[in-house]
Amino acid sequence: MTTLDSGYHHRRGTARMSDAEFRREYEFARAAIDQVDAVIRQLDELRVALGLSKAQLARSIGKDPAALRRLFSAEVNPELKTVAALASALDAELRIVSRKHRRLVSKKELAGVD
Repeated sequence: MTTLDSGYHHRRGTARMSDAEFRREYEFARAAIDQVDAVIRQLDELRVALGLSKAQLARSIGKDPAALRRLFSAEVNPELKTVAALASALDAELRIVSRKHRRLVSKKELAGVD
């Protein structure tokens, strides 16, 4: 069995992360990818809870079943229109919630303030 020496890549990645501008851009991109992944995971959980196959869901929004399978199984950047159509087909809605607003609401709820 041949092992891959990833030491070079690890050292290169560590060096690049020490560059503040690179690190900032990397963290921004990572956060965006994580948010897209979270939305897709939640849509897939709704699909499963409703007992729909990926093919059934794909047909309900006029998409190719293979494209929908890729959407749920690979790191892709789906069109917002597709995400909205999936949410609608699953009887769900998309919302954008300000993190700052959410923290304020949570504090008010804890304090019993309306």
